[in-house]
Formats: sequence, structure tokens, C-alpha cells
Amino acid sequence: MKIMSIIARYLLGLMFTVFGLNGFLNFIHQPPPTNPLAIQFFVAISSSHFAAFFFAIQLIGGLLLLSGYFVPLALTLLAAELYNILAFHLTLAPASIAPALVAVVLWILVFLQYRASFKDVLAAKPTLE
Repeated sequence: MKIMSIIARYLLGLMFTVFGLNGFLNFIHQPPPTNPLAIQFFVAISSSHFAAFFFAIQLIGGLLLLSGYFVPLALTLLAAELYNILAFHLTLAPASIAPALVAVVLWILVFLQYRASFKDVLAAKPTLE
């Protein structure tokens, strides 16, 4: 399980680093979505520069996963990103949800290895120091 988690961490880190950089450098061109609402969504977040925050968090989270430092922080940041990605695909572009589901599976595999770091976060009554 440890080796699978390490492989998943590198794959997830690579995925988010590449797509985070792509948000700034646009080296992977993608066709526009077919749903008019999805197009409006992309126009709104890109023209307001709100998308830069998404891409920055993706890049930071991906680099942290690749480096192996602050992995629980990276998982926390990327959980929010994955939630937004899944919400977008479920509501506006369900046909292209496959990469998001792969990212979720990779995230879960990494999380399982680092779940002890989250024990107090997920506790109903955390211990106080």
C-alpha cells in the first residue's frame, strides 16, 4: 500500500502541477465546452482573473506533493480544488468527468497513507493542548 500511495502522490502531484502551470502558460489547448453555461462560467472566472487563484492552488498543491513536504497541507488544498472540479463536471460538463474521477481516486490513495495527520481534524471532539 505504501508504494501505491507514493506512486499516487507523484501522479497526483504531476497532474496538478501540469494543469496549474497550464492555467498560466496555456500550453495544453482544450476545445471550449459545448454547454453554453460552462462557457459563461469560464468567461466569468477568466475575465475577472478569479481563475488565477484556482491555478495557483493547483500549482502549489502539486509541487508540495511532488516534493513530499507538507503533504497533508497539499491534500487539504487539493481537496477543495477537487470538490470544485467535480461540482463543475457534475453540473456543467458531465461527459468529461473521467479525469476528475481519476484525480479523486489518486487523492484517496494518498490520503489513506497520511490519514493519521487528519485524525484531530476529523474528530467530533478534538483534543486540546
